[in-house]
Amino acid sequence: MRPGDKSGQVRELQARLRQIAWFNAAPTGQYGSVTTSAVKGFQGKRGLPKTGTVDEVTWQRLLNMTTEPTHAQLYAPAPGALDAPDPRCMTGRVLCISKTSNSLRWMSDGKVLSSMDVRFGAAATPTREGTHYIYNKVRDDWSRLYNSPMPFAMYFDGGQAVHYSADFAARGYNGASHGCVNVRDRAKIAALFDAVAIGTKVVIYR
Repeated sequence: MRPGDKSGQVRELQARLRQIAWFNAAPTGQYGSVTTSAVKGFQGKRGLPKTGTVDEVTWQRLLNMTTEPTHAQLYAPAPGALDAPDPRCMTGRVLCISKTSNSLRWMSDGKVLSSMDVRFGAAATPTREGTHYIYNKVRDDWSRLYNSPMPFAMYFDGGQAVHYSADFAARGYNGASHGCVNVRDRAKIAALFDAVAIGTKVVIYR
């Protein structure tokens, strides 16, 4: 595949690149400048020639790092364009987190109180989907496993938490977490931390 192409395979390419946070747009099936830049970034990170075109080596490397895109991923909206909330988010107070729109919505009985951009774990360290509950909160936490700060951490499943990420704020979707839900707006996550109680439901879906 190369710039100027238009096909279902290009859409799959974009969806797979988006899975690992290299493509920060809606898959369209059109190989334009945004796709070219994403491919170059992916190639350079892995020591491949930064051609911006997808040869067999690049494609196989991408296949090995990603999963077959779902229909929702192939036709996902651009980040920031919110999808319909999951039905599990419509009752009570819920952290409603969509992998499709890279969004977190703080909801109460179906009403959105606030929303913010989020990013998730890489393919090797995926953020676990499903219904969870906040079981611990630490305002100024630090990951001993990854030696990195985790301010405003709200734990929902083992070591996975919603928390502020300075790396996300600086690099956007060019990076990924180790499974946590990263928020890049410090003011919003600070306010959310104060509002969320232990036992609050967390729904993560795509």
